[in-house]
Amino acid sequence: MRYISTRGQAPSLSFEDVLLTGLASDGGLYVPETLPQFSHQEIASWSRLNYADLAHKILLPFVEEDISSSELKTMVDETYASFNHKAVAPLIQLGHNEWVLELFHGPTLAFKDFALQLLGRLMDNALIKRDKHLVIMGATSGDTGSAAIEGCKHSNRVQMFILHPHERVSEVQRRQMTTLLGDNIHNIAVRGNFDDCQQMVKQSFSDQSFLKGGQLGAVNSINWARIMAQVVYYFYAAVALGGPHRPVSFSVPTGNFGDIYAGYLAKKMGLPIQQLVVATNQNDILHRCISANQYQKQGLVQTLSPSMDIMVSSNFERLLFDLYDRDGVALSELLTGLNNGTVNSLEPMRWEKARELFSSHCVDDETTCEVISQIAQQHNYLLDPHSAIGVEAGRVCNQHPEVPMVTLATAHPVKFSEAIVKAGQVVPPLPSHLTDLLDRPERCEVLDNNISKVQDYIMSQL
Repeated sequence: MRYISTRGQAPSLSFEDVLLTGLASDGGLYVPETLPQFSHQEIASWSRLNYADLAHKILLPFVEEDISSSELKTMVDETYASFNHKAVAPLIQLGHNEWVLELFHGPTLAFKDFALQLLGRLMDNALIKRDKHLVIMGATSGDTGSAAIEGCKHSNRVQMFILHPHERVSEVQRRQMTTLLGDNIHNIAVRGNFDDCQQMVKQSFSDQSFLKGGQLGAVNSINWARIMAQVVYYFYAAVALGGPHRPVSFSVPTGNFGDIYAGYLAKKMGLPIQQLVVATNQNDILHRCISANQYQKQGLVQTLSPSMDIMVSSNFERLLFDLYDRDGVALSELLTGLNNGTVNSLEPMRWEKARELFSSHCVDDETTCEVISQIAQQHNYLLDPHSAIGVEAGRVCNQHPEVPMVTLATAHPVKFSEAIVKAGQVVPPLPSHLTDLLDRPERCEVLDNNISKVQDYIMSQL
């Protein structure tokens, strides 16, 4: 399988080259030339597989040019053995045809573990084979950073520099990053927002001369391997609920569009998905685009769901690539207009295609707290604020009540105590492996929102 850039001006690459490259040389994102296709009969045969075995089945076609079946099997087995629930991604029923898919049983209590625990192993495998080293640079709105550090901390072939917005992540999220004190781990708190951090990462990938011959690698969802790994849990949930013999719908709290893009891919690969619901907080550019064809950047709002405090959704480009018939030139022109504000909508026929694929809803902080409280009282079940947004959006957008609606529960509620307290609930205790988290020493560098200062700091640490 070969991978091509959404901008159409970069060479096609193998999986391992894409894994280590991150952003394409033309500024685009890599996607597969073609997707593997699974028949209903084949999907049905997976009903008895555990999570790791299912991941092996689904991921092998994406990587088999570079990674053997046995190598991949070892990596996925090791990855999901580290999760603290036997089901890895258990389903919890809230009501008739209403489900929550718990994606927070990994080491850092967030859905990012599903991809980043595997990504670290994939990268290490490739770097050892090629006898190379890599400088990882990533931006996080809260969860990616700790999951990336946890997944890559054991590698002596990477140096990690993770940028997060200063004082705009929860305390638990911050400490999960800053209390891991390995020699190859460097946390940077940027005096700005997530979009500022993400822009610095993209600029640094576009011009890597500051590294003086070194190479950058990506852990953000601009890295294809992140998206690929997230496809698996859509199949896992659907098969558990009777798929492919009946369709399933998904509501996905999302800021950077990567998690729901994985669901879109699952549907294209043959999984019968009835609805894909884009659930956003008040930073609702995705909702405004999908519901009203309005793509206009606004000021970033700090909310109780900080992992979704994003205005520029990187992975939306991958969807637009398909909506614009995989025409890299047309997409480049569109993105230039969207980014500089001269264009604020999609072509009508492209937008109509998006509307056929997705529903969307925006949920404010007040409603988020109401949903947390309601679910706690009615079902004795505690949602984190992002997952609460997903539940509400799924209910509002549900056009097929006869079909199971699954909300992706993206994080453990203990990570977002402010929202839990405001919803009138008791913050749960930290899991056993994190009980001393708030007492551990921290290490973090606070820097101005200035790319030169960030790059100078990176070079000073290498």
